[in-house]
Amino acid sequence: MTARSAVVVVDTNVFGADLVRRGAPLATLYRPLLEGRSFVLSFQTVAELRFGARRQGWGTRRLDRLDERLDRAHVVWAGPELLGEYVALRVRCEQAGHALAQSHHDADRWIAATAIRLGVPLVSHDAVFKGAPGLLLEHALAGSS
Repeated sequence: MTARSAVVVVDTNVFGADLVRRGAPLATLYRPLLEGRSFVLSFQTVAELRFGARRQGWGTRRLDRLDERLDRAHVVWAGPELLGEYVALRVRCEQAGHALAQSHHDADRWIAATAIRLGVPLVSHDAVFKGAPGLLLEHALAGSS
C-alpha cells in the first residue's frame, strides 16, 4: 500500500458539493478522502464554481460562503508549465483513445493537468478521469477500483 498524499487537487463536483443542498450526499461520501489533507484547486474549478453561482442567481450570503471556501484553498493558475502539461495530457489521451481528449472535456483536462503537474492525486466523482494517462485518481465511484 502506498502512502496517502497530504495534498490533493479537488475537482469541482467534490469541492462544491456541500455548497448546494442536492450535493450533501456527495460531500458525505468524499469527506473521508479529504480529511486531514490540503486542498489545491485548478483555476478552472474556481471559474466553474463562480459561473454556476452566478447562473443560479445566488444571493450575497451564499456568494460570501463560496468566497470564504475559495479563499481557504490554494489555487493553481495557468502558466507555461501547466499549459505544457495540458497539451501533453491531451496528446497522451488522444493516443490512448481516452475520452479526456475530446474537446468537450477541455475544463476537465485543465483540472487533470493540474494534478499531474503537481504530482498529486485528483479527487473527483467524474468517471471521465478513470484511466487517464499519468493521472492519479482517488474516487468513490461505485463498482470501480
